[in-house]
Amino acid sequence: MRVLVTGGAGFIGSNLVDRLLADGHEVVVVDDLSSGDRDNLAGALTSDRFRLRVLDVCDPALADLAAEARPEVVCHLAAQISVRRSVADPVHDARVNVVGTASVLAAAHAGGARKVVFASSVAVYGRPATIPVPGDAPTDPRSPYAASKLSGETYLATFRALHGIECTTLVLSNVYGPRQSPEGEAGVIAIFTDGLLSGTPTVVYGDGGQTRDYVYVDDVVDGFVRACGQAGDGRRFNLGTGIQTTDRRLHTLIADAAGRPDKPGFAPPRLGDLPAMAVDPVPAYDGLGWQPRTDLATGLKATVEWARSRRG
Repeated sequence: MRVLVTGGAGFIGSNLVDRLLADGHEVVVVDDLSSGDRDNLAGALTSDRFRLRVLDVCDPALADLAAEARPEVVCHLAAQISVRRSVADPVHDARVNVVGTASVLAAAHAGGARKVVFASSVAVYGRPATIPVPGDAPTDPRSPYAASKLSGETYLATFRALHGIECTTLVLSNVYGPRQSPEGEAGVIAIFTDGLLSGTPTVVYGDGGQTRDYVYVDDVVDGFVRACGQAGDGRRFNLGTGIQTTDRRLHTLIADAAGRPDKPGFAPPRLGDLPAMAVDPVPAYDGLGWQPRTDLATGLKATVEWARSRRG
């Protein structure tokens, strides 16, 4: 199978690329390297079934590339992912996440792709009434980032109706694992891991009772691979565990994995942070044949070991 992966030099994208190549597929990555890292593709670059094109997804040249590469499936992960930046600069967020998604879909059509698999976010649910959040829960975007992700889902449905391109939307909970950067608005696991390994102070906001649903990157990648087939055509699925973990408990687990003291500092709660979040992944069990298989302790151990190896 020929697969085009946007954002393929990023955290999730590069792990997906490695899995696709290991499964014997041909892969073309489109990434402007604004947040992705070429080093994440070090292994892929040695394969004769892999090609990297440094390109903005909004560039009209994307359609030409797709027409040349003729991908059977497009996995669209390129995105502006910072909620805070989306609030500060909603126009930039819309350019990358809305115009960029429309550009990717147009390119997929130009290249004759059968299907687009889209990475959405739990942010589209806003402050849900029920936890774990079912996949058919009402959407309530409360940031430009959430609005742009929801717009991407709508564009997928539109292109499916207009051009017959199949699509699957994967709503991702808090993904963690090797290659996640602690810089900028990163996942708290990467931030805690970096701080504990470097000996710099770590901070828990509020009383540490805020919860999130953490899903390991290899499990998310497996969801994308399964969605590349006919499973899940025209549907959206939550990819998560349904399990809530508090910030304070998370710090303890990472400190244990890193062999460091479990003594975070505390700071006032951050304005706008959700008190709790977890998603219901059960429909994906039948719809994709997918389940999360990596428990949090195992995933954190692998994440810490990877981060430690990067420190030399």
